Amino acid sequence: MSTLPLSLRQKDGVVERHQLEGNDPSDRYFSRAILVSRVPQGYAAKLTYEALTVEGHAHPTISAAVSSAVDKLRELGFRQMRTRPNFKGRRYLAEKETWIDYPDA
Repeated sequence: MSTLPLSLRQKDGVVERHQLEGNDPSDRYFSRAILVSRVPQGYAAKLTYEALTVEGHAHPTISAAVSSAVDKLRELGFRQMRTRPNFKGRRYLAEKETWIDYPDA
């Protein structure tokens, strides 16, 4: 049995967790987790915002998979987004990773 708290336990198939911050279509600030899973085509990123679930296309790299999910959010009116990895496997990165900004188009 894992000794990690429920909030830190690895979800099935998830290889990384990224933090996403930005503004939603009504201009409210938000912060959510993007879960990156290994799939047959490489990696896929998925997140939930309120009742909305967004999943990007599969890509050969983790960064491309995260970008794909961010692009889908942008199409829905989300803006001023940025991400950074928070967990690689079960290893917590202690918020030391650099933010990646996704400029508004």
